[in-house]
Amino acid sequence: MNFEYSDTVKNLQKQLESFMQQHVYPVERSYHSQLENAGNRFSTLPIMADLKKKAKAEGLWNLFISKDHQEYGGVGLTNLEYAPLAEIMGRVLWSSEAFNCNAPDTGNMEVFMKYATPAQQERWLKPILAGDIRSAYAMTEPAVASSDATNVECLIKRDGDDYIVNGRKWFITGVLHENCKIVIVMGKSDPDNPSRHKQQSQILVPIDTPGVTVVRSLRTLGYDDAPLGHGEILFRNVRVPAENILLGEGRGFEIAQGRLGPGRIHHCMRLIGCAQRALELACQRVDSRSTFGRKIGEHQSVRENIAKSFAEIEQARLLTLMTADKMDRVGNKEARDLIAATKVVVPEMAQRVIDRAIQMHGAGGLCDDWFMAEAYSYARWCRLADGPDEVHMMALGRQIIKRHTE
Repeated sequence: MNFEYSDTVKNLQKQLESFMQQHVYPVERSYHSQLENAGNRFSTLPIMADLKKKAKAEGLWNLFISKDHQEYGGVGLTNLEYAPLAEIMGRVLWSSEAFNCNAPDTGNMEVFMKYATPAQQERWLKPILAGDIRSAYAMTEPAVASSDATNVECLIKRDGDDYIVNGRKWFITGVLHENCKIVIVMGKSDPDNPSRHKQQSQILVPIDTPGVTVVRSLRTLGYDDAPLGHGEILFRNVRVPAENILLGEGRGFEIAQGRLGPGRIHHCMRLIGCAQRALELACQRVDSRSTFGRKIGEHQSVRENIAKSFAEIEQARLLTLMTADKMDRVGNKEARDLIAATKVVVPEMAQRVIDRAIQMHGAGGLCDDWFMAEAYSYARWCRLADGPDEVHMMALGRQIIKRHTE
């Protein structure tokens, strides 16, 4: 096994790290200040607009695009090659947007690349790729246990040359952004189909369609996660053209599976960046303060927690890279065992490491002078986003039992 990245990746790492040092870290405080004083918290801040221009100029744009879809831009990286770059971006929670590599847009762009018609791509994919508009993905519902995606109750009903959408969705990331123009909606188009996995379809709903109401912003552990945020949406007799259906009726679950695999691993890549930065800050903190006559970093319990954090990050990083490599070699479906394992392991690891870093910072770790409190919220909600831990463990356990008993 070769643990060395290619020269292309090494150069991109250096370029991206330099960009972060020169342009991102210096404006972290200013970014949050702009956000607090913005007339609309769910808008593109001047700092972000400036960073996007600089990222485009330096060729650090749409880095997530795989070599299978290089005709859409980027540099044609594999999942394995993209992983260390996503980790660097993950060190600042909002920085991925500066490179057009933020969720949920990356996943939505991949849906358009894989499943959309040329007309759908022309209307929606191109402006998202350019960073001119944002998008949302509406699956989770408040009235049902959405950990089982076949439970969705939102209805997509054919009516002549149109479909009519009725339902309520929540925790829909990005839908609050003023530039969000399109929502990919999953609902039931054939609720009586004997196959539970062919009852669903996915359809494109422009956010300005009559009957679409953004009900409210939802906070996660007290954070509204602006400027993207998570919203609740109501679809009441929303009429869209039949040509807005993705791939065809009954293909919704198939599209969801194709979208969520890469999305899950991208979250994990970014979370490793969060955990790594938290560890580095913790080391600096415990070396700069003293208690009971010696530096905090000289206390045995602190050193043990630093050591645990280092080991856990390295383990999680290796698992993530192994998963990315398997996805590249055999495809997302065949790599679903490692994808599930990674999705369970990495957010839990990040939670633990960030929590220790908060503790080592004392009361300061709880405030927004450092990034850890918000990063902890991100790690915690990632244990539910794209499927809760329990579902991934249930599926993984079933696979492992089957593998060793057939």
